[in-house]
Amino acid sequence: MTLAEILKDSKYKLTQFSETQIKALEESICIEEKRGKKAPYVNCLVRRKAIKLTPEEAVRQLYLMVLNQNYNYPFDRMEIEYSVSFGREKKRADIVIFDKRDVQAVYIMVELKKPKLKDGKEQLKSYCNATGAPMGVWSNGDSISYYNRKDPNYFEDIPDIPKANEKLSDILTERWTIDDLIAKDKLVTEKKSLKDLILEMEDEVLANAGVDVFEEVFKLIFTKLFDELQSGRNRSRFLEFRNYGDTETELKEKIQDIFDKAKTKWEGVFTPESRIMLTPSHLSVCVSSLQDVKLFNSNLDVVDEAFEFLINKSSKGNKGQYFTPRYVIDMCVKMLNPQAHETIIDTAAGSCGFPVHAIFHVWEQILKDKGIPKSHLFTSEEKPQECADYVQEKVFAIDFDEKSVRVARTLNLIAGDGQTNVLHLNTLDWERWNEKTDDEDWQDTYFDGWRKLKKLRKDKKSNRDFNFDVLMANPPFAGDIKESRILAKYELGKKPNGKYQTKVGRDILFIERNLDFLKPGGRMAVVLPQGRFNNSSDKNIREFIAEKCRILAVVGLHGNVFKPHTGTKTSVLLVQKWDDKLCPKQEDYPIFFATMQQPSKDNSGEKIFVKQKDVAQFKNNQLAEPVQHYETTPQENNEYLLDTHGHLIVKHDLFNHDNLTQDGIAEAFTEFAKKEQLSFVGKH
Repeated sequence: MTLAEILKDSKYKLTQFSETQIKALEESICIEEKRGKKAPYVNCLVRRKAIKLTPEEAVRQLYLMVLNQNYNYPFDRMEIEYSVSFGREKKRADIVIFDKRDVQAVYIMVELKKPKLKDGKEQLKSYCNATGAPMGVWSNGDSISYYNRKDPNYFEDIPDIPKANEKLSDILTERWTIDDLIAKDKLVTEKKSLKDLILEMEDEVLANAGVDVFEEVFKLIFTKLFDELQSGRNRSRFLEFRNYGDTETELKEKIQDIFDKAKTKWEGVFTPESRIMLTPSHLSVCVSSLQDVKLFNSNLDVVDEAFEFLINKSSKGNKGQYFTPRYVIDMCVKMLNPQAHETIIDTAAGSCGFPVHAIFHVWEQILKDKGIPKSHLFTSEEKPQECADYVQEKVFAIDFDEKSVRVARTLNLIAGDGQTNVLHLNTLDWERWNEKTDDEDWQDTYFDGWRKLKKLRKDKKSNRDFNFDVLMANPPFAGDIKESRILAKYELGKKPNGKYQTKVGRDILFIERNLDFLKPGGRMAVVLPQGRFNNSSDKNIREFIAEKCRILAVVGLHGNVFKPHTGTKTSVLLVQKWDDKLCPKQEDYPIFFATMQQPSKDNSGEKIFVKQKDVAQFKNNQLAEPVQHYETTPQENNEYLLDTHGHLIVKHDLFNHDNLTQDGIAEAFTEFAKKEQLSFVGKH
């Protein structure tokens, strides 16, 4: 009998254990019949007697091997089902390791009974508090967490537990470089997301810290990004965003100092006088949670997801503006294929997903042209000057929500090596931009970007029309514009009879406004509610678009894509403005239509990830010889596929993810575009 069969219907997994350990346990299994029922049994490594092998017991026996083989703890220092007293009530802890000198004192407490982290951590905390154990471990065989109990209220994350011949201080004082962070990245080794860690920090300290959670977590991520960037460009430098055994006061001084340097490097996100408001003890817990996470990876999606979560907590959704999943953004970027010489803008930028992913797309082209391989630290390493020049001169973004603008500026300042053209403006109300642009405080932050944006105006005296090559946006759906002053500026503000309407959907005005930003031959991808393509009442909108542009493609997205924020069914519209040279006007032409088949998220809005069996099925379908098969074991079959950075891959059919998954809608569109000889394909 295999362990995969035993764990089949449980929430336990085996990814934390080596093949050797799994095989050793499987070889020790014997089937016994008791009361007419057959069940698997093994000899317990600590109790030295036969015990029934339940899913929980399988994980426990494997973790006993880990403690013995990887950490060198002898089995005679361990006890299983250790009795913990809570007044008159007694509970049993899974595994305890006793102190080397005081054999009665619990040194490390291990909790495996609760497969969910939140439940397991609560149980672990109660056991540690009851026994005085200074360290705790929780695992379900897939995720794992290590904690140092500082006092009954605060349990700090630690990168690992000490080996039998080490002290906790040895673990905490070990100096880390960026390569250590890559090797030990908690998101990979402990199978967590940055969003999970923020929720944990909130439960642990932030909810009761009397601070603005968004602001304080933003400051910490901002500070850590700066620290990682410094080490990404100097691989021998020791990371500073870590507790190397500092006192809480020393640690706060150190983190504040890094934050101050980051503010100087990346101006216009925090005011010069901004300070970290967390108390030293609260900050210490938060630093311990974040210090083992590598924020920089191939595309900043780790940070992106965390910022999206934070801004949504700050009621972003109430304004009808939802962040576009990064796989939808990547599809649009692949389809529109922006080039290094072209200007690009997002007019409803949110956290700037479209511009940032366009940047990565162009950077890869630049590196490819120069024969430079894309590395593991793609986003934080020094790149050719052309890469920074592109961000500083060609990439623009606008949003009316200040928190989003600050997040967007952070991501763009990193990409642009300290410069960015992300502006805090109301895209739709362009006549009143001067109220912002004349304001001295606004100018202090945004003047450089504004100066560059002005150069792209068609008319030097008007902020209405621009000369952008590419525009990608997901404008807010919810809410109508009712101000007659604004509606009077738009053709789509009128009824078919020519009279102005009393209210118009915000997304409708964005369609017209976005086209104002594009030069002839310019192209656009925009996310719109499905109804705009179907409703008979929106016929005039479709006619307006067709009059000004060639409709390139309509891609129907799955109804779960924007969950949990909204269940509104959406489609992506891709168009190119008519132009005598780049897109000559024609009455009749083919349009590319596609519908997303894979939901990418479940009905509650949780992402669905690709498993090995999905890839096996895909590869077997590709094999020319039916007798050949891409083999996977039952356990591998249910394991998740990881990208080159050890991160999970969302299951969708929009494009091929790094040649690990099958081709999708973007690749099919590229073939269509080549056949139609569209002006922007065939490059790279």
